[in-house]
Amino acid sequence: MCLPFHSFRKLVTSVLCLTFFLTGCKNTEKKTVKTEEITFTKEGELRIYKPGTDVPVLNLNIELAETEYETQTGLMYRTSMKDNEAMLFIFDDVAMHSFYMKNTQFPLDILFIKEDMTIGSFQENAQPLNEGSLSSKIPVQYVLEVNAGIVAKKGLSIGDSISFQKL
Repeated sequence: MCLPFHSFRKLVTSVLCLTFFLTGCKNTEKKTVKTEEITFTKEGELRIYKPGTDVPVLNLNIELAETEYETQTGLMYRTSMKDNEAMLFIFDDVAMHSFYMKNTQFPLDILFIKEDMTIGSFQENAQPLNEGSLSSKIPVQYVLEVNAGIVAKKGLSIGDSISFQKL
């Protein structure tokens, strides 16, 4: 038996469509990608002082962000941080710096610190997952991220100074 070409083409097309349909509807196990939680790594200690005092108002264990990858990633993909923990961003130059909360799952206070190690500005209660720009408003060399509410709780203000040491 011989089929005309257009009938043969229809038959082949129908068989291919049926094959794709049936193989596409297979019950396949969904694969889940399990990611490890990123945990805090203590890399130094930081203290914040009120002007004219030598008793710190806040002592923090810090994780450092110094490389381009570390500064771009920051606290993204983490679910929380203890109140005595923070991330210190160290930049090579003094410049305007902007941050956002993309992929950051908990609220933060962001302290922008000048080259002379004093707080120049801050953003309180930066909201999780918000991609709006949070500017330093002035040129800074360091940025400190702490849990939201720390600035108000400790009464931190512009002009307070910091000191830190790497481990």
